[in-house]
Amino acid sequence: MAIATEVEFERAPLPVTAAAKAVLRCVATTVRLLRARRIRQPADHVGEVLSFADGSSARVYRETVVARAPAAEPCALVVEFRLRWVRGRGHALFRAESLLNTPLFVGFPGFVSKLWLAHDQHGIYRGVYEWDGPDLAHAYARALWRVLALVSEPASIHYTVVPGCTRSELLAGSGCPDAAWWRVTSVTRPAA
Repeated sequence: MAIATEVEFERAPLPVTAAAKAVLRCVATTVRLLRARRIRQPADHVGEVLSFADGSSARVYRETVVARAPAAEPCALVVEFRLRWVRGRGHALFRAESLLNTPLFVGFPGFVSKLWLAHDQHGIYRGVYEWDGPDLAHAYARALWRVLALVSEPASIHYTVVPGCTRSELLAGSGCPDAAWWRVTSVTRPAA
């Protein structure tokens, strides 16, 4: 499948009440997924370093996948943000506690997988997702904005949806516009 060149850039955040309701529905779905043991934390990509078109790079520190049928309408989603007040050792604490944030996204409709990236050279964190349906990816990102705004610099929160693109295709980097902040230019695997 070729990567679409028609990327869909971010839309306005959901109103606070709508975002809160979406997150609560997500948490309820997450509980059902946990009970059914459908949430996985594989290590396939952990340790890889993703380089981006803006010259930054970051290491994958966690992967989350939901056991489900393949996406009927795959799309990639890349989210970025810079945490407020987190510096130095605080980054390691954030990465450790971030596992507790899983209920805030894994139960959203259409979620397939997420690569969690540590902060880059500019203190920016990224999530690289695969989603089933661009509209569902936008809905998630618009609700997520409200959650991230509680702990992040609001002006640093951005996302891009790439319809017709799996996460694997995004990581391969073919067919993406050259100057995009979210475009993966290379993936370096850890030495064995």
